[in-house]
Amino acid sequence: MSTQDHLPHECMGGLDKATDNDCSPTRNDRISFFEQKHQMPLRDVETKLYKRRWVMLFLLSIHSMSNSFMWLQYGIVSNIFMRFYGVDTVAIDWLSMIFMLTYIPLILPGTWLLDKWGMRVMLVLGSALNCIGAWIKTSTAKPDMFALTFFGQFVCSVSAVDTLGIPSRLASLWFGENEVSTACSIGVMGSQLGIAIGFLIPPILVPNLDDVNELAYHIRIMFFISAGVTTFIFILVVIMFKEKPEIPPTLAQAHARSIPPNEYSYMASILRLLRNKPFMLLVVSYGLNVGCFYAVSTLLNRMIITHYPDEEVNAGRIGLTIVIAGMVGSLICGLWLDKTKTYKQTTLVVYLLSLIGMLVYAFTLSLGHLWVVFVTAGVLGFFMTGYLPLGFEFGVELTYPESEGTSSGLLNCSAQIFGIIFTLGQGRIIDKWGTLAGNLFLSAFLLIGTVMTACIKSELRRQQANLQSKVQPVNVSTSSCTT
Repeated sequence: MSTQDHLPHECMGGLDKATDNDCSPTRNDRISFFEQKHQMPLRDVETKLYKRRWVMLFLLSIHSMSNSFMWLQYGIVSNIFMRFYGVDTVAIDWLSMIFMLTYIPLILPGTWLLDKWGMRVMLVLGSALNCIGAWIKTSTAKPDMFALTFFGQFVCSVSAVDTLGIPSRLASLWFGENEVSTACSIGVMGSQLGIAIGFLIPPILVPNLDDVNELAYHIRIMFFISAGVTTFIFILVVIMFKEKPEIPPTLAQAHARSIPPNEYSYMASILRLLRNKPFMLLVVSYGLNVGCFYAVSTLLNRMIITHYPDEEVNAGRIGLTIVIAGMVGSLICGLWLDKTKTYKQTTLVVYLLSLIGMLVYAFTLSLGHLWVVFVTAGVLGFFMTGYLPLGFEFGVELTYPESEGTSSGLLNCSAQIFGIIFTLGQGRIIDKWGTLAGNLFLSAFLLIGTVMTACIKSELRRQQANLQSKVQPVNVSTSSCTT
């Protein structure tokens, strides 16, 4: 299916005419104020792709990886930490949910600072906070140190606010139009890899031991390894990360750069996004899907050991299976979007398959066969985790030329809100009625999200801008692989 099939209706059929007023952004009052006021002169515009764009993407990915590991390093061995610190399940769950709670009030100042200071400052700040939080936790391998370990986790959670909205922004600033979705997917995969490591490593480093002193020794080892890794990543980011290339990678990005900074209003941008009905539908549906993923990730250990006692290591491996399958799904979805530009169709299909995967997982979890859980959890992860970059990129398309960090921030804020609600709600349902009821609770909201996704009106504004630029008689110089 062609790209043109998914552009706003009034632009279809007019792309072959450079002077067709029906395809002008000034005609469509849904296009933002900036597109109406600042029509960039496209003659002699140069675009360029730099090899070091992959270095920038790598640095973002490894930071996201380390921060996501911090998020889950307690939850997958929750029963062990409950006994070690002498706290209940809700307290351990809050070590994960603090990441979600912190994000909600800090998202607006965080995205404002991202627009004002740029990616480099925010990524340096985020990696520094992640490093500080990790070092705080190195002194908390004692049964009476739960409050301090919670504070260290809180510091790491502030780091997530600084960087969660960066993948789509980095992809737009550094990558070409035919690789931007793939780049965003790889950026999100860094976080997924951290979640995978968070599922795999803690059960290996922190075995279920009765001796408190020996258990404290193993916990301390895990905390010091985390601190060392985050310190190394912080140094790399400070030395190597760069804000943006000297020459933009696409005509759409060149147009975005033409907007005078003194005419940009952050609050006006927020208000435009809140009035954008297709985007707000995506915000809610994205939050429902990703919130379900957060709940499953946080409560996975509790669900597995309910049916398979003393299988903490396999619980971690099942979590690893979910995320590795999701990383493959993310990459495939990114490549597919770059090739077809079928944003709504792909998002809807993946959402529906996430619902089906959740239902299959719910009904097979208690069958008594771990290999079945591995298979069904992998299918669930492929689609549910694979959905993450789809939401980011669809959001950028619906909101161009607004800041990618702002649109991604609102999507993430919705995910954190629903993540807290679903984690608390599913946890109580599991305690009272069992895992099947808890997973059906999530499935009901995935069904609602599927219907909402089907109702989104697809307006691919970024693709429209690139296509309009191409059909105008301009002299565009394009080069690639510049270092």
